[in-house]
Amino acid sequence: MIIDAHHHLWDPTQHEYPWMDGDALAPLRRAYTVDDLWEVTDGRVAHTVLVQTISDAAETAGFLATASANDGLIKGVVGWVDLTAPDVADRIAGLRAGPGGDRLVGVRHQVQDEPDPGWFARPEVLRGLRAVGAAGLVYDLLVLVPQLDVAADVVRQLPEVSFVLDHLAKPNIAQGQWEPWASGVAGLAALPNVAAKISGLVTEARWDSWDAGQIAPYVKHAVEVFGPQRLMYGSDWPVCTLAASYGEVWELAGTLIQDLSETERAAVLGDTAVRVYGL
Repeated sequence: MIIDAHHHLWDPTQHEYPWMDGDALAPLRRAYTVDDLWEVTDGRVAHTVLVQTISDAAETAGFLATASANDGLIKGVVGWVDLTAPDVADRIAGLRAGPGGDRLVGVRHQVQDEPDPGWFARPEVLRGLRAVGAAGLVYDLLVLVPQLDVAADVVRQLPEVSFVLDHLAKPNIAQGQWEPWASGVAGLAALPNVAAKISGLVTEARWDSWDAGQIAPYVKHAVEVFGPQRLMYGSDWPVCTLAASYGEVWELAGTLIQDLSETERAAVLGDTAVRVYGL
């Protein structure tokens, strides 16, 4: 059972997406719907995990309703709640009580955009993360390389919470960045309650001239430090379309894991996501 563990949907007529500002991201400023998702996946995957894009619980509620009405394609939703809210547990329960609430499998916040480098370790955030874990949900880590050490410190404090690192912390593949990325990812991987997604890497390479050879060392390192049983495939569609089509990202994934055993490939392409997210 193949799972795309990371993709998005959005509609600029319904919500504002500040992260889309700027000419470079102009191609993304249109609606991407479930119908589009069905078209691009084209039978390649059995199920998907839909991931939040803005800090708005209304988006998450809409995603959950969409997931419940799409004939099983979207199996899980990684949504958003205000981790700093005193009533964060009640807010999570409220999402679960709404349409499609049983599809809520995780929570994410755009930590990468927080100006305070220590934001993730604030006491109120830790309290929120504990509430996420107590609800049986996973927390998706959207952090950049300079934030890896703080992320590892937080994960170490919360062994009862399951974490998933998105996009391998976005190494600068276009400029060949290796350190401190490699050491930071290895430090996070040393903690048993963290898994990671092989996702979002084509857009960290040069959009107009990437190839598998440029990306392969980063995935090989992830395989070495996490192991296939803690890695999962994600397309990061439609963000990936800045550099590659859904089909090209899918083919790239196959190339990057072609040397793994059949059991290891099955883990990356589905089994890890099923286990970690409880799909």
